[in-house]
Amino acid sequence: MNYELNNPPDYRNDTVLPLPMEVSADAWSVDAACSGNPGKMEYRCIDLATGAQVFHFGPMFGTNNIGEFLAIVHALALMEQKGLRKTIYSDSFTAITWVRKMQCKTKLERNVQTAQLYNIILRAETWLKTHPFRVPIIQWDTRKWGDIPADFGRK
Repeated sequence: MNYELNNPPDYRNDTVLPLPMEVSADAWSVDAACSGNPGKMEYRCIDLATGAQVFHFGPMFGTNNIGEFLAIVHALALMEQKGLRKTIYSDSFTAITWVRKMQCKTKLERNVQTAQLYNIILRAETWLKTHPFRVPIIQWDTRKWGDIPADFGRK
């Protein structure tokens, strides 16, 4: 599904995106993409009210699950920094679980190629353990709602 800025849908007045009514527009969606797994990984965040990209990171060598995890933590940290409180949508059950447990449980091999990524993971885990967050993190229902707006569209 291609999420470009359009005129607002007839059935919503709070977003420019074709979102289902049960999805809050006062929210951000995050997603990751990986060319190969492991491979070139990147992630991003989209504001569901405006359709604008909030941030993008990568590519760097990693896995899709790591990217999904880091995207959620990046969104949480940016919201805290800006004093925002919005819902975060992610289509990754694994990443949501890792965030709730405050630990990235990846099995990605630690080596020279992954050293920088492991430093970022450590920073993310430390941030989660030192910053209480009370932002709803909701799993995006892809079967019901289609691709998450932050999707890279490379399937």
